[in-house]
Amino acid sequence: MNVKRTFGTVLTILGIIGLIYAGYGFVQHSQQTRGLLVYGIIGLIFFVSGIGLVKNTKDEV
Repeated sequence: MNVKRTFGTVLTILGIIGLIYAGYGFVQHSQQTRGLLVYGIIGLIFFVSGIGLVKNTKDEV
């Protein structure tokens, strides 16, 4: 079991959840714009780093 690949998958899923939450809040015109911006930025960072870990980690045989 590759720990880096698993951690990358978890980060990617958390990033997707953060981006969806921020997008949903923006569409609903929520009053907490700063909070939604923080969720969006953190979600984007998690998503990009998770994809990078999954992509750059080689399979163990």
